[in-house]
Amino acid sequence: MALPKLQIALDNGMLSEALASISQVGDEVDVIEAGTILCLAEGMEAVRCLRALYPEKTILADTKCADAGGTVAKNCADAGADWMTVICCATIPTMQAALKEVQDLQVELYGDWTFELAAEWKQAGLTQVVYHQSRDALLAGETWGEKDLAKIRRLVEMGFKVSVTGGLEVETLPLFAGIDVFTFIAGRGIRDAADPRQAAREFKAEIARIWGLDANGEPSWNL
Repeated sequence: MALPKLQIALDNGMLSEALASISQVGDEVDVIEAGTILCLAEGMEAVRCLRALYPEKTILADTKCADAGGTVAKNCADAGADWMTVICCATIPTMQAALKEVQDLQVELYGDWTFELAAEWKQAGLTQVVYHQSRDALLAGETWGEKDLAKIRRLVEMGFKVSVTGGLEVETLPLFAGIDVFTFIAGRGIRDAADPRQAAREFKAEIARIWGLDANGEPSWNL
């Protein structure tokens, strides 16, 4: 079980705000996401700026693309994005067209997706999915629970690299112990902290504590 990555979601409404945020934590995270709100507000200039500032980092364009996959993905790749997201209701041809233009593609799981559909994505060559507690659901009072963990486990068993996101805090991470999470995606839990750099370091430290190896080379979560 590999150590999960840490991804920062820049869902700022203005590029200047996003750059101020990433300047505090860019060196601490593994993946830098130009969030949907940022992409809609500032376009691919946000991706270009992030690539220029962090040439060695994985850059994700969170477009939640639903159509014209090849065109959208090429625009993202030309701007410097390594990965892009598509919404789960997009057609398989849209996803496959996008996958040809970027290094990797993430399917965002919203609404009434099914495991039967997920099997079709896997067969079509897709390997990454993002499991959400959406912002609106969290505001409505929903929290992470066993029903979510069971779905994540099943997706992992299907062979997907599963990233998780939605109101994540350091205190949330132990809920996922024993699950082969690919990436934890945090936004406000890092960006809005009093000390964002320290918050990112605390996320990384807790990930290492839970998913790292003990002195005997055994997973820490078995302790």
